[in-house]
Amino acid sequence: MADPYYVPTGAAGHLLPQIMPFRQRLQQKGFTFSLTYKAEGMADIDGGIRRGMDYVHEFTLQMNFDLGKMSRSLDGWTIHTLVMNRAGREVSHDLVGDYYVNLMEVYGLSGHVVAHLVDFYAEKKMLNNRLDVTFGRMSLTHVFATSPLICSFMVTCSAPVALKVDPGFAVYPKATWGARARFRPTRDTAIQVGAYEVQPLADGPSGWAWASETPTGLMLPTEFTWEPFLTHDKLPGHYVVGYAHDTTRYPDALGTKPAALVAQPGRERSAPMDMFWFESDQMIYRMGGRGQMAGGYLMAGYIHNTPHVASISDEAYGGISFNGLIPGRVTDRLGILYSWYHVSDRKREGQMLAQDAGLSLGSTVRGPQTDSHVIEAYYGIDTCPGLLIQPEFQYMIRPGETSHIPNAAVVGLKVIASL
Repeated sequence: MADPYYVPTGAAGHLLPQIMPFRQRLQQKGFTFSLTYKAEGMADIDGGIRRGMDYVHEFTLQMNFDLGKMSRSLDGWTIHTLVMNRAGREVSHDLVGDYYVNLMEVYGLSGHVVAHLVDFYAEKKMLNNRLDVTFGRMSLTHVFATSPLICSFMVTCSAPVALKVDPGFAVYPKATWGARARFRPTRDTAIQVGAYEVQPLADGPSGWAWASETPTGLMLPTEFTWEPFLTHDKLPGHYVVGYAHDTTRYPDALGTKPAALVAQPGRERSAPMDMFWFESDQMIYRMGGRGQMAGGYLMAGYIHNTPHVASISDEAYGGISFNGLIPGRVTDRLGILYSWYHVSDRKREGQMLAQDAGLSLGSTVRGPQTDSHVIEAYYGIDTCPGLLIQPEFQYMIRPGETSHIPNAAVVGLKVIASL
């Protein structure tokens, strides 16, 4: 397909078309690059813990080296690198009162680092591109449990929240050592397997200090994808079933207090973590004309983690997405997504035991946690080549996964500029 896969997450084109001849000359020699600025300003206008506004930004420099164009003996080989700068504050923590769900996309694991190394890995394509192998430093969410359609939303980019909060799931921009192989037995199917070193999510925030990272186990994900073209209109779909096993032994979500009840023989135990996910999106109509992907989409998904050691044991989401909803604006996009998050019953049991014993649950927990809900809506506007402006609205029900904080309404703006 000539058009971007489903709904693009950024604006088409570049802000500096004057350098396109220079880009093309570099591409012919095997080098491509992109420099992107992404900013988000989000304000709590009702509910939550207080009114106010937070801002975050992200600069990314991505460079790819096609070794086959540099040397015929390295045909099929590519080196991928990505360096990032992020700074700002998260509206969920500061104003809404939730510490599981980040309502802003550009926030998290890279911290306030001048140049955070995200990617440094090699890729080899074989068998007419049916087999693809990568190894080096990378994020799982480059290829597992993600898609451009789900990443058009702030809350679910670059993977569903229930996976992003798992310590072993190296979610972008957290990178780790690993390898992945993907094989396409048919045009519409693909299977991929991987093996990734596990470190705590907050370990090595700069991405450069590899020797300081503390391995705790091995993440072993497997994923099957079906990408059919349905009906006589050849409407594309994307259906994913995935499973991952993390060999790290995590502490019991029950906690350690009160010791008299929790530490009874056989009651408290550590365990590895298993993750299951199902994700789907399907085009339901195509508008036609010059935009192949302009039309409407339905999407839904479900994630389950081992409740014994997970904080968020279950998540379900469903939504709609439109590309080119307004006539004449075939690259604009509209999305509405509902998400439900369920705190592990095991974790809630431990909180209830601690509360009954008169113990504090911590400064960020108002009571035994159950579940929360988020509704997100956006409209992305391609204002000019290389510039996307996206107004956002989010409504969070039960912030902090309790009934102690009023439901919060958040509005804001995302801007993505590509040089």
